[in-house]
Amino acid sequence: MSIERGMDESDGSKEKRKLEDKVMYITCLDMEGVLVPEIWIAFAEASGIPELKKTTRDEPDYDKLMQYRLDILKEHGLGLKEIQETIAKIDPMPGAKEFLDELRSFCQVIILSDTFEQFATPLMKKLGWPTIFCNTLEVAEDGSITGYKMRCEKSKYTTVKALQSIGYETIASGDSFNDLGMIQASRAGFLFKSTEQIKKDYPQIPAYEEYDELLAAIRAAMAQE
Repeated sequence: MSIERGMDESDGSKEKRKLEDKVMYITCLDMEGVLVPEIWIAFAEASGIPELKKTTRDEPDYDKLMQYRLDILKEHGLGLKEIQETIAKIDPMPGAKEFLDELRSFCQVIILSDTFEQFATPLMKKLGWPTIFCNTLEVAEDGSITGYKMRCEKSKYTTVKALQSIGYETIASGDSFNDLGMIQASRAGFLFKSTEQIKKDYPQIPAYEEYDELLAAIRAAMAQE
């Protein structure tokens, strides 16, 4: 009986070690430029204000960029309603939902975005309601945008580090300067549909243009346990 018990305990220990050795992954994706078109570029075109085309691809300092945007909105008397009217007409990039559906079938996914919940909600509906961590706008009663509240400092980098602290390995992908922190801090990271300048400045980060390529790269990273 004691021998049988010993065998059981040995089997249990092996199973426990297998569970401890198993790597648990979460893939963290940027939203704009990766899954949906850039909201501010779409609004710049709809409003006829080319200055609003500036994004995190052009300005790495997000606070500076947002203050620049808010100043322009105030100057032209535009608010949340006008931006949401543009967002309602935006569809995910071709193949984005199918890519996301396939990725979610074998890996947990969180969208990490510096956008705002007032912008993201209709887009999340079109993408099948994936989980998104983003920020929020401060909006006055007349609909003017008076400010914004960031979820935390360096939100994308901070989030992947937090996920790692609770036992997950992260895989990250994005297109802009504000994605580099989470990409470089993750077990595997990829640029996707990024600019030539960012790809030139960070040649060590694999860069892809098609969803099939990115999906294959994520699968390959998960296979290297």
